[in-house]
Amino acid sequence: MYTKDIPAFGPLQGVRVVHATQSIAGPYTATRMADFGADVIWIENPKGMDVMRPGRWCAELERRNMRSICLDTPSEEGRKIFLNLIKTADIFIDSYRGGQMRKWGITDEVMQEANPRLIICHVSGYGQDGDPAFWPKPSFDPIAQAFSCYMSLNGFPDRPPIPAVPYPGDYYTAMFTAYAAMAALYRRTITGKGEVIDSAQFEVLLSVQGPQLGTYLNTGVLPKREGNHSPANAGYGAYVCKDGKAIYTLCAGVGVVRNAMKLFGLEFDDDIPAGSAGIPLDGPGGAKFEAAMQKYCDERTAAEVEEGFAAAGLPCNRIFDYSDVVDHPHYKARNVFIEWQNTHGDTIKGPNVFPKLKENPGKVWRGLMDIGEDTHDILTELGYSEEEIAKFQAEGVAVKK
Repeated sequence: MYTKDIPAFGPLQGVRVVHATQSIAGPYTATRMADFGADVIWIENPKGMDVMRPGRWCAELERRNMRSICLDTPSEEGRKIFLNLIKTADIFIDSYRGGQMRKWGITDEVMQEANPRLIICHVSGYGQDGDPAFWPKPSFDPIAQAFSCYMSLNGFPDRPPIPAVPYPGDYYTAMFTAYAAMAALYRRTITGKGEVIDSAQFEVLLSVQGPQLGTYLNTGVLPKREGNHSPANAGYGAYVCKDGKAIYTLCAGVGVVRNAMKLFGLEFDDDIPAGSAGIPLDGPGGAKFEAAMQKYCDERTAAEVEEGFAAAGLPCNRIFDYSDVVDHPHYKARNVFIEWQNTHGDTIKGPNVFPKLKENPGKVWRGLMDIGEDTHDILTELGYSEEEIAKFQAEGVAVKK
């Protein structure tokens, strides 16, 4: 597929993104840009398949709207092709462990000498520098969760920590990186110069631990794992209902507490004073409020509890799984799930493009492609002849598998 075949849509039309990434964080960064109209070229490795391709569904959902070139970048000829491709790019993303591209002689300086306007995004577990015992280490999402303290916050207080799913380190890092790249892209319109972005998963995960991290750094008090109920506040957590299904609610704020007291038939008193914005779980009113909450749930199904809470102005929702939402009226009304075709003609179901833009909406125009499917067309656009392309294929430098 050639550039001219890519439909024009979204706020990033005209922006070219090249990425050499695997797993989730890097590809998802590129997908967010592709969904908003960028021309995204994925460099795949002829010597090692992307670890998510065999699982299929992550690849089908998170490698859409792209073109693929299969390139042996570290080879002498592959390095030349890579730099020629980089000359045409606005943004480059890699997800190698820290320092890997420097080992190949492809430093930030080399890339920006080829293209001074290039915005480079390095996505890794530990970053591109720092303690040399750490930044070259390989990493995946749960490893970053462990190093960043994120995992220590998840699970129940009487059991070992567990990793949060699905992959917050990957998805947070992707969104942080995409945001930083857009900020750099805007700045380039003023300065004309590129940027280098160093996205370390552990730092991203650390930065989203505000309440717990802030408490420790400023008081020295370590947070405890909460499980499925707040250890500090009554009416804040998961509650099992009459039908064995659970709801989650958070009774906080003067109006919410007032509405909850009325719904449960409780009166304000010394234990729960009028005007309370929250009810301490270990205070004199905590046990009373918890008992009334659980009694209300014990007498009703989860759907009935959700309906009653909504009517009373209390934040609450049943704890859904996927089978609850595929036909949910609100999901349908907002067109949350859509279908598209991959390059083999298979129908794929997945999430729509979010967030929704009114004037320049994103779209899905292409599904997952084969490894190196667009190698010939991309090389042709770069000015290589048919003879050169055939030579690259024969030597395994740039191939279609």
